[in-house]
Amino acid sequence: MTDKVYYTVEAEDNLICRKCGIPLEKTEAVFEYLDNSFPVELPACPKCGFVYVPEDLALGKVLSVEKVLEDK
Repeated sequence: MTDKVYYTVEAEDNLICRKCGIPLEKTEAVFEYLDNSFPVELPACPKCGFVYVPEDLALGKVLSVEKVLEDK
């Protein structure tokens, strides 16, 4: 993974995995789209690996990056 992280979200105490019932922890993840990858830090469940993607990220930055990549 590169040293640059394109987006980060702190793991707040109130984010709990519904499956495992334990708090999410900040972890590294990678978004991949059209042969491009973007390192991010997002809250995830340390037990099952579920990654929480906030709505503002999914409908904001991710959507705008998808549109830019599709226009290339």
